[in-house]
Amino acid sequence: MKLALPLRNTSEELMRLTLTALPNIPLIQRGDDLVEIILRGLDDARIELQDNDVLVLAQKIVSKAEGRMVRLCDVTPSPRALELAQQSGKDARLCEVILWDTREILRVRAGLIIVETKHGWVCANAGIDRSNVAPHDENEWVLRLPEDADQSARALRERMRALTQRDVGIIINDSHGRAWRNGAVGVAIGVAGIPAVEDLRGKPDLFGYPLQVTTVGLADQIASAASLLQGQANEGRPIVHVRGVPMTRREGCAREIVRAKEYDLFR
Repeated sequence: MKLALPLRNTSEELMRLTLTALPNIPLIQRGDDLVEIILRGLDDARIELQDNDVLVLAQKIVSKAEGRMVRLCDVTPSPRALELAQQSGKDARLCEVILWDTREILRVRAGLIIVETKHGWVCANAGIDRSNVAPHDENEWVLRLPEDADQSARALRERMRALTQRDVGIIINDSHGRAWRNGAVGVAIGVAGIPAVEDLRGKPDLFGYPLQVTTVGLADQIASAASLLQGQANEGRPIVHVRGVPMTRREGCAREIVRAKEYDLFR
């Protein structure tokens, strides 16, 4: 599946942003070589990798390859997890896994636990997910976020460069809700090879006025665009190739996106 978005720059030169969901991606298992799977997907899509391309990988396949699945029958809830389960109505074993990756619990109500994860993300259930993890049988599995998604992205980028001699960006994306709007969107939780945030302060607008406060969540924009093709249900398109992103290249990381607590007005 391919999505092409035409853009125009100030000189009226036609620009094009192209997103392609790579075909034939298998169900990922622990220890799978994601780079080899990406390369096969690019070949099947007849895409020749170029410098400045970006590859977006769904968090689930990175977590699965890194062995971040947890079988709930192996989890013993702590007293805090039992308390959290009573407050939220969630499975106490799931609450225990949420606590493993939680720095601070921010909000709890029936059916919802909002936390700040150890990675710095403010999200529901510490990013722990049940959907698209494993077949539903007597063994119920959940999936944790990668231990360090920035490091995962860097490792993927370095190996891609070693095998292809191409300088590409890597984004690991996930679906998060937002405090002030309904609906989940794709966001970047791991970034390598591109800026996560672009600082446009000082650049002139159309009338020459220098921008004063404008910073752009570049990695989140790419992550959200890719999620349109990846889908949220049974689509099976977890890897998206992106070409034509207008940006100034530099090394970046998803940690740039995390807003300092003292500036977070929604806490």
